[in-house]
Amino acid sequence: MAQFLAERGRLGAHEIVALADPARGRRLRIARRGATLLSFDVAVGEGSRDIADGYRDAGELDTRPSSRFAVMAPFANRIHDARCVFDGAPHDFQPGVEGASRAARHGFVRGVDFEITQLSADDSAARVTFTTQAIRPGVHPGYPYAIDLSVTYTLDASGLTLEAVMRNVGQQAAPCFFGWHPYFRLGDGPIDRWELQVPADTVVRTDADFIPLPGDAARVPMAQEPSLDFRQLQPIGARELNVAYTDLVADADGRARTRLRDPDSGLAIAVWQRSGVMLAFTADTVTRDVRRSVALEPMESWADAFNRPDCAAAIRLEAGAERRYTCGVEIESP
Repeated sequence: MAQFLAERGRLGAHEIVALADPARGRRLRIARRGATLLSFDVAVGEGSRDIADGYRDAGELDTRPSSRFAVMAPFANRIHDARCVFDGAPHDFQPGVEGASRAARHGFVRGVDFEITQLSADDSAARVTFTTQAIRPGVHPGYPYAIDLSVTYTLDASGLTLEAVMRNVGQQAAPCFFGWHPYFRLGDGPIDRWELQVPADTVVRTDADFIPLPGDAARVPMAQEPSLDFRQLQPIGARELNVAYTDLVADADGRARTRLRDPDSGLAIAVWQRSGVMLAFTADTVTRDVRRSVALEPMESWADAFNRPDCAAAIRLEAGAERRYTCGVEIESP
């Protein structure tokens, strides 16, 4: 029998998969709907804890409150006024909608039922690959591009790795980038005592709608924002965060690690990425369990990147080309 396990299951009407590492007491469940992680059980003392504050049932998976563990593609976070210009062509993601109702957030695949194209386990890992061809011209207003997307979850001895691959199968260059929207709950109490570390030299300044300010005005050296400086592990306290950090400093292995720790249990995780930005959100405006979890969102590029000249190279994918983005979660203790 393989050391790791992978199997299919169901959550109501939804097909899910489970990846397990019995030797270390770890197990996670992922739904086909949105390729969405639902739970992540880790061993704690004589028992276990689900560190994922994900959707609790099939109903939430259908309605997607607070975009918990959303796979975000072909863009992450927000697009200002749901409009952009790419290669000189204007695009409107909400034609006919005016005023405060205009909003383009978190991409197009949260409600898509992905295909399971790989499910396997051996002595080194358990893995599943989800794929979709749902991003096509005419399907999503304002986005006349064709992107094949695959998302692979791998559970191994170090924890979870997520790899996204976007391939432009159209005839023209396309704007696209990837992001992930996980929420973590390390303890049952409020998050104020939890400790956070973000290895960033720069914080992104935004307007009231969390759209980054134009140009260099968005880049603020950390020394100028001491209340948002988490370069050293410290309690979150009463601070309300919905903040993107950039210029991430990687460790020797090339991974930039954002750390979260509950001092009461000693449970600690590191959310890692090799590039991009990290958005930290203390769940002050969610629809349930306010400030009971922390979202740590690795993103390949910035919010409103489709409208930023300084992000143009990062989001451009030529016809026939593909781009990969990897991130993950390491269990550091106990």
